[in-house]
Amino acid sequence: MQDVAHRATAANGAVRAVAVVSTQTVEDARIRHATSATATAALGRSLTAAALLGAGLKDRQTVLLRVLGDGPIGGVIAQADADGHVRGYAVHPHADLPQTDHRKLDVGGLVGRRGMLHVTRDLGLRTPYHGSAPLVSGEIAEDLASYLATSEQIPSVVALGVLVGPDLRVLASGGLCIQALPGTPPEVVDRLEARARQLPPITQLMSAGRTPEEILAASLGDLDPRIGDRTPLAFHCRCSRERVEGMLCMLGIQELETLLAQEGRAEVTCRFCGDRYVLGTEEVRALIARLRGAAPPVM
Repeated sequence: MQDVAHRATAANGAVRAVAVVSTQTVEDARIRHATSATATAALGRSLTAAALLGAGLKDRQTVLLRVLGDGPIGGVIAQADADGHVRGYAVHPHADLPQTDHRKLDVGGLVGRRGMLHVTRDLGLRTPYHGSAPLVSGEIAEDLASYLATSEQIPSVVALGVLVGPDLRVLASGGLCIQALPGTPPEVVDRLEARARQLPPITQLMSAGRTPEEILAASLGDLDPRIGDRTPLAFHCRCSRERVEGMLCMLGIQELETLLAQEGRAEVTCRFCGDRYVLGTEEVRALIARLRGAAPPVM
């Protein structure tokens, strides 16, 4: 099944919903960051959560999710844009914990149950919007639902799931977010919450072959769901050699000369995607010459 974010509305527009399939996206992240089983689940849930939040963005808008708990993973960062591009990383991707007593990956323990969830929306305005809320469980879905209810005052049902196989491959990953907009009758909210409690886990639905449209229809029930647009989803990073050169130029001439004297080159690894950029001696000298406003020396 192709990775996709699919939107819908219900109850005459009073309810909005997004269903996401993110299996290949999370598998790409696992390969790039060589995550442990539990870290894969934590990172995958965060990437999927960012995709859910980013489903309504417009051109060049982005959303950044930071899950910063007191667990051994150290923190998880994920970002999504309006084009369905998602990227992210775990501070300590190899951290892991034993399974819980119910033979589940202990995402809450790995993330930590004390800390903060931060959401930054860059909508192209002068100042990005930033909100935060304390972690509730470290399981990420509950934490995001709590954030949306307390910081953005939007009652929300959030489900996130990542199924990791014995060989560490991602077998299924996805998410669902249903939001009752201001003015929604309380009985509609009650019906949504009741249906959400009856739904199987999101990975179980996906493993059974249920499409995002079917998941949306099942979760919205008799509230007259209207299935809307869909956006393809993929792990994609905006880093490039040009961006790396620009970042190195920000260090200034003195720092670059010191780097050249000590290392003989510059090496930068992107935290979001793991891509490695190496600039040799002459390339660093060219950056220094650029900063001095002179052409690179002819060798």
